[in-house]
Amino acid sequence: MEDSGSTVPRRQLGRYLRELRESAHVTAAAAAKELEWSAPRVWRYETGQVPMHPNDVEAMCRLYGATPETIQTMRALARETKAHGWWHSYGEAIKDWFKLYVGLEAAATKIRKYEADLVPGLLQTVEYTREVIAVDHPDLSEADRQAKADVRLRRQRLLARAVPRAPHYDVILNEAVLRRPLRDPAAMARQLDALVVAGGQHNITIRVLPLRAGLFRWAETGTFTMLDFPTDVREPEPTTVYMDGPCGAVYLDKPHEIQTYEDAWRSLGERTLDIDDSRELITAIAKEMNHDT
Repeated sequence: MEDSGSTVPRRQLGRYLRELRESAHVTAAAAAKELEWSAPRVWRYETGQVPMHPNDVEAMCRLYGATPETIQTMRALARETKAHGWWHSYGEAIKDWFKLYVGLEAAATKIRKYEADLVPGLLQTVEYTREVIAVDHPDLSEADRQAKADVRLRRQRLLARAVPRAPHYDVILNEAVLRRPLRDPAAMARQLDALVVAGGQHNITIRVLPLRAGLFRWAETGTFTMLDFPTDVREPEPTTVYMDGPCGAVYLDKPHEIQTYEDAWRSLGERTLDIDDSRELITAIAKEMNHDT
């Protein structure tokens, strides 16, 4: 019986395995021969078609010269591919540098984001990022906060990437995001100015859902991200919905789940200001913030 759970972890595991193999300059045919497998078996693993046993993952990793830490992490991810549903808790099994979402983000051709509360991480200024981290992690040392900020800000390079082509980032911001100030209103004004600049890039679209818009369909969803993947491949990956919180993240990719969020996105789009009116509103609120200083 086909596993009813999310295919997200096994698709990402397949990506990691393919990257390891290519970095080791091993062809899929050579890997299959060395492992005494069929070539289609390697392909099915690398495209996330089937769940993987941790021992098979380890055999591939060893062939590609992976480090012990990588092997341990990949085995942990392989165990998740057999789960019937996948709620990923931020535990020790999967290290920060192997976070599943970052891999998905890097593989997507389009990222759609509805943000109810905060400026999205990919569009945050340094000041904004530092305050979010300081509020969330008051007990961290200054050095640890800076390290967290550096990791978050490094992700922003994704939107300026040349090869492969940077994904299109389509963002809808609740107006409340724009009006919730930082401790320093001038810093918030600079964040809003940065949004205006970002929205001028060819691959970034920013629209605002005004407070007066009323309810949209499935408004209880709160913040969510939809990742769309290349369609010009033999087995295109399904759109994946992602949501996270302080204790973990959930990934959805079943057809009825995707349709629910497509309906929510369509409903949001019908109620947003257009790009030009959104830019005008962001600029106007930035001026208000500057007057408050």
